[in-house]
Amino acid sequence: MMIALDPQQAAARTWFESLRDRICAEFTAIEREAGSDANFVYTPWEREAEGLAPGEGGGGVRGVMKGKVFEKVGVNVSTVGGAFAPEFAKTIHGADENPQFFATGISLVAHMANPHVPAVHMNTRFLVTTKRWFGGGADLNPPLPYEEDTAQFHDTLKSACDAHDPEHYPRFKAWADEYFYIPHRQVHRGVGGIFYDHLEGDFDANFAFTRAVGDTFLAAYPPIVRRRMGMPFTEADTARMLEWRGRYAEFNLVYDRGTLFGLKTGGNIDAILMSLPPLATWS
Repeated sequence: MMIALDPQQAAARTWFESLRDRICAEFTAIEREAGSDANFVYTPWEREAEGLAPGEGGGGVRGVMKGKVFEKVGVNVSTVGGAFAPEFAKTIHGADENPQFFATGISLVAHMANPHVPAVHMNTRFLVTTKRWFGGGADLNPPLPYEEDTAQFHDTLKSACDAHDPEHYPRFKAWADEYFYIPHRQVHRGVGGIFYDHLEGDFDANFAFTRAVGDTFLAAYPPIVRRRMGMPFTEADTARMLEWRGRYAEFNLVYDRGTLFGLKTGGNIDAILMSLPPLATWS
């Protein structure tokens, strides 16, 4: 990777990569607890774009594990830069007059083997155009919701938000409820979480909050997995999970901003679409 990074960009990239390492270690530990020897397979990639020599556009590493508990989990990190296409630049914060950009971040999606274990999504990112901002969030996506799990997930996120700004949680929860909605189905993708974008101004404060989101995800989600992964389930439970996964795929292919961003900026196709479930059904 040949992109020259300033101190803020380097700090953000280092953090996202370290968070990836901790998350993958924890998920692998859960597989070991279930008697599985599954491991992450890491595939590096370079961003290719017109006018850029190999390595000049940055790249990333796609990590995927398929195991006994995690039917398919992807944890991707990337650091890319270059210029947006003119029309796409008009849709990006701070890029309408200058299409040059830098982006670094982590993206995670886990689809689980047991329908009682909720799927989950988390990502955090740092973008630089003519402005600098953080974005991201985490949301829980259970085929078979449990109030205990939903409450724990939201309470943990709320505590992290409140430590930085008491207005963060109500604002970012509402943003997630609005964003993770499937209009053509008139349903939410899951039971929500938080979503934020264009968090700019005080780099140190916003970076601290973004780190807290990653740390909080790591504290909130594994206990839910361990609580549910050994529960018995029926064919009807599996059928419900596969149908629900179809809704998840619809959202990510039709509405998700991250999918569009990756496709429009020459990202790795397999990394962009790693969010799609391994199996799904439509009636």
